[in-house]
Amino acid sequence: MARFDKLELQSGSRPQHESTQSSRLGREPISWLGQAVEERRCGNYENALRLYSRALEDDKSLVLGWLGQVQMLVVLDEANEAELWSRKALELFPGNGDLLAGRAQGMYRSGQTSQAMGLSDSSLKAAGQSAYRWLVRGELMAATRQSTDQHCFDKAVENDKDWLVPLEIAQVYLYLGLPSKGLGRVRRAVELAPDRYFPWYIQGQTERELGLEVLARKSLQRCLELCPTHAEAEQSLRELSTGGWSLGRIWRRVLGNR
Repeated sequence: MARFDKLELQSGSRPQHESTQSSRLGREPISWLGQAVEERRCGNYENALRLYSRALEDDKSLVLGWLGQVQMLVVLDEANEAELWSRKALELFPGNGDLLAGRAQGMYRSGQTSQAMGLSDSSLKAAGQSAYRWLVRGELMAATRQSTDQHCFDKAVENDKDWLVPLEIAQVYLYLGLPSKGLGRVRRAVELAPDRYFPWYIQGQTERELGLEVLARKSLQRCLELCPTHAEAEQSLRELSTGGWSLGRIWRRVLGNR
């Protein structure tokens, strides 16, 4: 808890990759939110978390700042903190469907599946619609091996045509150890944003998990062409060249030998 006990007030230093142009935009909350989304599109989740926090430092009434903060904690494997901060946010925005979904995702990833399902039900019954509510529902369906996960993810895409949606669906499937179900989603993200390096990286990771090593190399090399300093892509390529296996592939081999 110590790392996150004052998260929404955290100022600290500027994120490492903040541009000169971003600095000129000033400290208005909408500027911080826009920068946070851009960092998220690049897979720079720590930076995005700090920027969402900066936005809330200036204006605690920004529900998108609270939501983004919760979502970044989830992808950073800080599920307990995500659940905590979603509860804090719900005190300010009672019944908000997206924040209920954020709490559901945090609870599921911290091992509280039945409670997460109830919160997901509430999020879908709340006023309004959003891709995120359906993404969380799809994660819960896929995690419990129910056949409606694809329908839920299709609803997420219907609600938001941004390439980030199919990309984050693919990341959910990677998290759940179901890369085959995410391959079509990440390929759609690459198709929609061929000039962005992060979808190529996730595509390479998905292909690698599936043992599609030739395709994985091509995807990771394309990621590096677009972002030559992408350390994770370089590491993955080195492991492919030396015959290294990902943890996911090793785990599936162990399960297969039982």
